[in-house]
Amino acid sequence: MISLRITDLCKRFGGIIALEDVSMQLKPNQVTAIIGPNGSGKTTLFNAIAGYVSIDGGSIYLEESGSPTWKTIDTLKPHQVAKHGIGVLFQEVNVFQRLTALENVCVGVQSQIGESPWITVFNYYSVKKQEKIVRRKGMELLEFVGLENRSQSLASELSFGQQKLVSFARLLAGNPSVLLLDEPTAGLHAEMINTLSKLLRHLSHEGKTVVVIEHNLELVEQLASVVYLIVGGRVQSFGNTQDVLKRLQSNQTN
Repeated sequence: MISLRITDLCKRFGGIIALEDVSMQLKPNQVTAIIGPNGSGKTTLFNAIAGYVSIDGGSIYLEESGSPTWKTIDTLKPHQVAKHGIGVLFQEVNVFQRLTALENVCVGVQSQIGESPWITVFNYYSVKKQEKIVRRKGMELLEFVGLENRSQSLASELSFGQQKLVSFARLLAGNPSVLLLDEPTAGLHAEMINTLSKLLRHLSHEGKTVVVIEHNLELVEQLASVVYLIVGGRVQSFGNTQDVLKRLQSNQTN
């Protein structure tokens, strides 16, 4: 299990302040929601954690269960952050349209020996053995998201919501301990939103650190136990979901 600690994080784009003195504690065994208006810095925060943008100040640490020390990850490249067990799913649905749903998920499995052409040539049987294991894992993940019956369908034949679930399954194929999900339910119909909510709760109960950016406050109330409200790049409020949403509603009516 992995916890993330963010302290006094700052990011500017020219003269525009995207994040200023943002501090958070993101823990396993719970779903944390990050809310706020468009342009408030929420996606920039995920980009900073994942290593896609450099920060101008502050620190990002992770703590692995059982380790006495925190590791600084704010200078790492995206692939290095991913190797520390942090997976990110942004709003865009990026699936390989000409691959099947199963093939898309299998792409997410890390360190496949078949990626090396030399191993493929000289250790063919080991490669084929691992391929079977990877495909079995891919099928298990498709079953987890409820798409096992579409495993052989091309991604181009799937609905937007189904493609989003394939992307989610592919993210899980990398076995991340931390899930950063940017508006995972956007564009999904009610039944799929319900399915994804159950999956996220299940993963948090398994010890994953689940963090979602979400505009649907009804869903936030049902799903998250902790909420951070970001406005203008700053954390304006945080704490228990009910308390934060109550303060937000009170401020809107005053």
